[in-house]
Amino acid sequence: MSSADTPTDPRTVGRLQRAIRSQLLPWFDAHQRTLPWRSNRTAYRVWISELMLQQTRVDQVAPYFRRFIRRFPSVRQLAAAPRQDVLKQWEGLGYYARARNLHDTARIIVHERGGRFPRDYDALQALPGIGPYTAAAIASLAFNKNHAVLDGNVIRVLARLMAYEGDTRRGASRRELQQWADALLVRGDAARYNEAMMELGATVCLPRRPRCAECPLRRICAARRSPDGPDAYPRATPRGRVPHKEVGAAVVVNRKGEVLVAQRREKSMLGGLWEFPGGGKEPGETMEQCVARELLEELGIQVDVGSRLMIVRHAYSHFTIALHVYMARIRKGRPRALHCADWRWLPVDRLREVPYSRADLHVVERLQRNDWKIDQ
Repeated sequence: MSSADTPTDPRTVGRLQRAIRSQLLPWFDAHQRTLPWRSNRTAYRVWISELMLQQTRVDQVAPYFRRFIRRFPSVRQLAAAPRQDVLKQWEGLGYYARARNLHDTARIIVHERGGRFPRDYDALQALPGIGPYTAAAIASLAFNKNHAVLDGNVIRVLARLMAYEGDTRRGASRRELQQWADALLVRGDAARYNEAMMELGATVCLPRRPRCAECPLRRICAARRSPDGPDAYPRATPRGRVPHKEVGAAVVVNRKGEVLVAQRREKSMLGGLWEFPGGGKEPGETMEQCVARELLEELGIQVDVGSRLMIVRHAYSHFTIALHVYMARIRKGRPRALHCADWRWLPVDRLREVPYSRADLHVVERLQRNDWKIDQ
């Protein structure tokens, strides 16, 4: 980006605004996808969809959104629901702090705001789990307020339009790109502009192998004219090596054939969800020793660890795990909630009554296939 190409340069802004109005918006009208949150648009539906779409692909979100809206069709019904019901509807979608924040916000809106969403950008940001992007999305998409969104798709589109050389993972670069998004916003038509920019990034201006021939802004795209080409943008420093954790867990079975599950504490990672008890392996331990130690610390029980049932490999946003799951029986003691919120014995056919993380869901599925033995 040259020194003349700044968000305050009227020539650059005017050229891009004209292209957005004459090319991008008509393209969006003709090519936008049919998505469940684009119909019957309300602040509630926009809010639910935007939280679900954070860090999650559209094709994954669509069935969750439909199911969630059927179960909680209004903010009042969401606010009145037990936390476990909300987490159960979110089960498998990941980033569960979103669900807890969503539930907390619903209660604030109902109990402190008479069930009405604030229209003001700053007031929206004051609610749990609503940051600058989500506040701009709700304000523009639900109320057509003049706020420009800046998500990953919009960052990629802007970086390529300008052949932007800054590292887009840095805060200073994000602030500069937000200035660009604000400058290019079609005032009075903010919802359409924001959706068009996001749609372009999601369907045409792809992270790899962008479909430049289909792009309505290809004639003014600086990255397309650059020697490096569009694939070289956005610029970003390489990520470091992702940490990996070895974790042990137990399927503890009693004489009735029931399985022991424990609930994570509310403020812990995956707070409020249920799991097969266990934890991270310490240096020098065998995995069997890890499982026995964790169950003693977490639930106050001494167990005999049997054979390994399965290994579940899962990636979170900042680390990966290998979950080693063992069969076990209690040798001494009764379960107590020492380092967990709660515990239960559940028959195998009722394990799905409570919400789990995706990794633990793999264990539930294996147990419900009935291809294992209690006496392992």
